[in-house]
Amino acid sequence: MKPSRHTLIALAVAVIAAGAAGTPLAQERAPEKEYPAPPPPPYVTPATPQGTGKYGAVMEADPGLPTHTVYRPADLAKLGAEKLPIVAWGNGACINVGNRFRYFLSEIASHGFVAIATGPIGPQEAEGRATSASLRGKPAPGSPGALALAAGQQPVLDGGKKSIPSDTTAAQLIDAIDWAIRENGRKGSQYYGRLDTSKIAVMGQSCGGVQAIDAAHDPRVSTLGVWNSGAWPVKGRGWDNAAARAADKDDVKTIKVPAIYITGEPAEVAYKNADTDFDLLQVPAFRAWREDTGHGGTYREPNGGEFGEVGANWLKWQLKGDRDAARMFTGADCGLCKRPNWHVKSKGLDAGAAGKGQP
Repeated sequence: MKPSRHTLIALAVAVIAAGAAGTPLAQERAPEKEYPAPPPPPYVTPATPQGTGKYGAVMEADPGLPTHTVYRPADLAKLGAEKLPIVAWGNGACINVGNRFRYFLSEIASHGFVAIATGPIGPQEAEGRATSASLRGKPAPGSPGALALAAGQQPVLDGGKKSIPSDTTAAQLIDAIDWAIRENGRKGSQYYGRLDTSKIAVMGQSCGGVQAIDAAHDPRVSTLGVWNSGAWPVKGRGWDNAAARAADKDDVKTIKVPAIYITGEPAEVAYKNADTDFDLLQVPAFRAWREDTGHGGTYREPNGGEFGEVGANWLKWQLKGDRDAARMFTGADCGLCKRPNWHVKSKGLDAGAAGKGQP
């Protein structure tokens, strides 16, 4: 049974109160060790193709989905008969700003995907600034942040930082999938007949990773990507911190699709949760962490840095059956295995462990 609106408001208010008491509200907290990020690439307009794939990708607001931001190949006619798998993305820090992970998502889309991020396009500063505290955007309808504001509650300062409930929800990833499937079947849509609706990924960073765990229980999903994140060990915290109902440790055990978990090094705030999730998973899974990398990953480096490369290859394997991309993850001499700054482990993976329903 879904909680009533009054219950949701009460939960949101309770989360704000918890923040005032010093309880962490989301996984996007400063790691124990900070790593300065390189300067972001020079700003370019949303219509400027980006990414290293054969299809330069653009970022756009689609009038049929104003609550999200879409990344797609700039020239859809170049696809020919090739169809685009669907990637639904949840932002870190629960912010409702769709260009926060622009470089990472542009890189993925450039390899022949449509990637849909929660939140409309925000200010260009959101794409490169190290902290997102002042760039949260407007809370999504139905989110704990929106419900708290409707109840007259305002964010409270906690050690100089804003402590607020989630401005996004796991349901927004499902909204993205629903929209893409509708567009694929809608005559007159630029996506009409161009999407592979049988190949769908849900992914996210930090708060968005928790939301992706929830959304991965949708039977249409083919693979899960959890970045700098993992399910909370305390039952119910998935809702409190990320508006995700099926994101507790017990829920990890019920995931039925191949999964990838990527974090920074052991000092990183999400490292332990990712490790314990990997142990609980009962599906083919890949777990890796990168040295000298904190909670912010490499998302705002050109083309998303190494995280962008890893994400694109995982999706090319899982959603396109690309065996060359699979070599980054499979075998004792896998591509990431040979990189001295990466540490990897896997279970149940071989070159055939791709897509929905693989053992």
